[in-house]
Amino acid sequence: MELPSILQFLESRTILVTGATGFLAKIFVEKILRAQPNVKKLYLLLRAADAKSASQRLHNEVISKDLFRVLREKMGANLSSLLAERVTPVAGDISANENLGVKDLNLVEEMWREVDIVVNMAATTNFDERYDVALHLNTLGAKHVLDFSKKCAKTKMLLHVSTAYVSGERGGLILEKPYRMGEALNGAPGLDIDIEKKVVETRLSELQQVGATEGEITTAMKDLGIQRARKYGWPNTYVFTKAMGEMLLGDLKGNLPLVVIRPTIITSTFKEPFPGWIEGVRTVDSLYIGYGKGKLACFLGDPGSIIDVIPADLVVNAMMAAMAADYYAINQAAAGDEETIIYHVGSSVANPIRFTKLQDYAFHYFTKHPWIGKDGKPVKVGKGTVFSSMDSFRRYMAFRYVLPLKGLQLVNTAFCQYFQKMYMDLRRKINFVIRMAEIYQPYLFFKGIYDDINMEKLQILARNGDNAEIDVFYFDPKIINWDDYFMNTHIPGMVKYVFK
Repeated sequence: MELPSILQFLESRTILVTGATGFLAKIFVEKILRAQPNVKKLYLLLRAADAKSASQRLHNEVISKDLFRVLREKMGANLSSLLAERVTPVAGDISANENLGVKDLNLVEEMWREVDIVVNMAATTNFDERYDVALHLNTLGAKHVLDFSKKCAKTKMLLHVSTAYVSGERGGLILEKPYRMGEALNGAPGLDIDIEKKVVETRLSELQQVGATEGEITTAMKDLGIQRARKYGWPNTYVFTKAMGEMLLGDLKGNLPLVVIRPTIITSTFKEPFPGWIEGVRTVDSLYIGYGKGKLACFLGDPGSIIDVIPADLVVNAMMAAMAADYYAINQAAAGDEETIIYHVGSSVANPIRFTKLQDYAFHYFTKHPWIGKDGKPVKVGKGTVFSSMDSFRRYMAFRYVLPLKGLQLVNTAFCQYFQKMYMDLRRKINFVIRMAEIYQPYLFFKGIYDDINMEKLQILARNGDNAEIDVFYFDPKIINWDDYFMNTHIPGMVKYVFK
């Protein structure tokens, strides 16, 4: 068997994409329009009040980005007509229960008639998100997308983008297997999504009754998310709500074929549409930003642990290969035979990289290309202290910052709150650093590697197919030279697109 032509597959498809302004979704849309401009239709769901606002968001937050530079150069004056003919922005919100929040009923009925494949990329990826927000987007939102997909007469597949880290802090080889409804990572009983909804509603009601400010409500809901996640064995609100989203999809999908893509830590583009494009701060990049600007004199993490990163364009190409392969397989299977198919898209098995290398890359790059500070002078960086355990990090923070802060508190009291602003600013910064360290801790000391046997099967199919398409839809992490990628692509891209 060989992988069917992805280009031919895309040519005749009508695809609904949710979360269209997200980092990965933009790359997905750009790749389709550039590689296969004869795609039948892309419906792009964006959070917006109406069609005009959706169109403006599409232009301002997607099409006008530098990411689309190559497509603009390729199409020239024809780009406007391509977008008008092939792309329809849709105002909606997956957290809305009815029709994904789409108020234009004519457009809803049009999508029900025309959509072949639904690609759900809408999510909040904030590890420290409010629990109510994350639950409505990552968990209940996934169900709303499934409900809408079932109403589409021609839909043959729901492709849902999750995260590999729904595995929590588990070590060893992590398999590509779905989660059963109510299956807690730590074996704790009682995980019930309906109960989680009630927990959120009750807590919000309590906060409103005592007249809590919006800031107090936000803090309380963030704390609630971490508390509920850890109760059932997940380290943070993001991966907990994504795991529950997967549970709902698997439990309620019925006969609708479901493909779940679980990428690891997504980094800047490897090759297309050009190397190094990135948007927003990804997980490991927060370390680089602080270090390069001279605000981070230490690194937290196990130098020997494997950090699983994968460039965004490889993830998008893997998604398209999975769509084509599984769509073909589904059409060959008997009705009712469809199982949820999980793909880990990462590098920890095929092309692993150790955490200590990230430190080396940071030191060598910012020594050679120092960041220029606000004073116009280059920021000097050192090797930095490495804390290989949370205990050593907490001791450092206690002696270096917390004890001096307590001293400042006493001085502030003695001087009738004269240093109050300085004290509050320092306390806020110290608490922020400690909280961020605790949130990122599971990934900096991660002991697992992600089995990618389904991805490997796709690689074999691709090698047996059209050789020309291997170059167009590359997704094998073994093609990456990490030294070259980080030093000449990823960090320079981050400096250009994130540091600004």
